[in-house]
Amino acid sequence: MVKQKVPILVILFILVLWGSSCRKDFEFASSNGHLSFSKDTVYLDTVFKGIGSSTYSLKVYNTTKDDILIPSIKLRNGADSQYRLNVDGKAGKYFEDIPLYAEDSLFIFIETNVTLFPDNTSQLIYTDAIQFDNDIYLQEVELVTLAKDAIFLYPKNDSNGTKEKIMLYTREDGTEVWVESFELTDDQLHFNNNKPYVIYGYAAIPESQKLTIDAGARIHFHNGSGILVRPTASLEVNGTHSIDQDLLEGEVIFEGDRLEPAFSNTPGQWGTIFITKGSISNSIDHLTIKNAEIGIYVEGNIEIEDSSLDIANSQIHNSSLFNLWAKSATIKAKNILLGNAGSSSLKCDLGGKYEFIHATISNYWTNGFRTGRALSLRNYEDSDVNLGVDLLQADFRNSIIDGNSMSELTLSSNGENIFNYSFENCFIKFNKSGPASPDDSFYNFEGPNFINCILNGDPDYFNTRANDFRIGLDSDVINKGSIPIAQQVPFDLLNRERISSPDLGVYEATAKEE
Repeated sequence: MVKQKVPILVILFILVLWGSSCRKDFEFASSNGHLSFSKDTVYLDTVFKGIGSSTYSLKVYNTTKDDILIPSIKLRNGADSQYRLNVDGKAGKYFEDIPLYAEDSLFIFIETNVTLFPDNTSQLIYTDAIQFDNDIYLQEVELVTLAKDAIFLYPKNDSNGTKEKIMLYTREDGTEVWVESFELTDDQLHFNNNKPYVIYGYAAIPESQKLTIDAGARIHFHNGSGILVRPTASLEVNGTHSIDQDLLEGEVIFEGDRLEPAFSNTPGQWGTIFITKGSISNSIDHLTIKNAEIGIYVEGNIEIEDSSLDIANSQIHNSSLFNLWAKSATIKAKNILLGNAGSSSLKCDLGGKYEFIHATISNYWTNGFRTGRALSLRNYEDSDVNLGVDLLQADFRNSIIDGNSMSELTLSSNGENIFNYSFENCFIKFNKSGPASPDDSFYNFEGPNFINCILNGDPDYFNTRANDFRIGLDSDVINKGSIPIAQQVPFDLLNRERISSPDLGVYEATAKEE
């Protein structure tokens, strides 16, 4: 076979085409102020002093037909800026000669960690700007964040460089929960509303001491943190009714330490308020607890006359496990809302004594599969039916037990210990399904344990997904409450009078907002 030679002109033509198709990195034009941006201002959400923010992004566009070189990208406040940048995968505060190809874009990632505050300043608007190029071609994107000063409480290292740990409680599967802990000192036993508090680890109230929390206080917990009320110690929360329901100026609020809106309804951000066995005279008024693992965990002793907890005008919601978990406790609750939770809204194990008046116990959890019912009552340890304690009293009056499962009430006895319960003027969601069980006799809604109760219906809530359990004018619980019972709690959770025609639950009905 005769080999044909490729003409030299063809080879040269191919080389010319190849050369013209290759990008020549030295053929960049200057940006000359022709950049475009996804935002003209980047607003970073509120942060605490010294706690880093989430990462925010800015997109920079080259809308021209030319490859350009950005001479410089820097922060206006220079090296002293409390913002940090990441440009094209490199971290810093000053960057030179950044290429951006024709009709292409690049991301800039922004974080902040505000540590410097003027004296006597509790919060400030901290600003800076990302500057592109210089002089007549200067372009800027403003950066803005609100930073708050706070009082930080945390465990300190001992002489060996380790932090004290305690076993907090045992999960339902038998797993022990160990946490870092520290004792509050005498000068830390009064929380006011001058600055928010940020707690790392478990702040333990020493025995025979009391932690007092003023109206309007804001307590923020880091991941795995909480409050531990030791035996003979007590917790007193003195919130008040708020005139402005947006500001909640009188309410005490317990929540996580992530202030970005993306975390406002993220469950399980922190641990629990643990009231240990032997703790006495705990009182809570106008407290909101949100986004915990367990809102309040109470271990009591029914042989002690003093109650484990008196709680009123409060709400606990969006806990990843339980909003209120009690064991052998003595709890008196009035005007309490126990909303969405990953298991039960209210779980009472190992007996005890409980009185709930004008409670809304409604669980419309949508963040995954839920096994527990809204209300669960047992006179034994959940993991050991042979370990029992008398349920001396479990009274629910003018209350709602509801949720998005078929049935939202569990009554379970070991058959050995006392099992006393009663529901009067209550709305109860219950639809029996599955095989018969020994506990079926407890659900005789025509019997003496259930007085004037409504079985199933429509409470007409405002927005269960947002834990807004106010009831509308089409609710089936309107005017169904007992007046003598309502006289014990004459105002609803929004301070509206209820005794003349009480509705069930924590709220009196009102027209839904347009």
